[in-house]
Amino acid sequence: MKELFPRKHVMGFAGSLILTIVALLVYFYDVSFTVGLTILLITAFAQAALQLVVFMHAGESKDKGAIYTNIYYGLIIALVTIFGSLLALAWGYI
Repeated sequence: MKELFPRKHVMGFAGSLILTIVALLVYFYDVSFTVGLTILLITAFAQAALQLVVFMHAGESKDKGAIYTNIYYGLIIALVTIFGSLLALAWGYI
């Protein structure tokens, strides 16, 4: 019966709850903008990685190299879009 218990999923769920609680604590405690943003970014990326690995089974198939390559490509495109928008709209270049 022990091998039928989804231990990995329960631990992933508990980890997601802990990361969410840490993010909520940033809201409830009066922390500076820089510290709060840093904590929120770290918890957001950690929770996204946890969701990909545990619940979406990103590394369990034969083509996990292609899956991780697509994730890295999407991350690069997102960062280029964000920093390109900041460059053009907020920082006044172009």
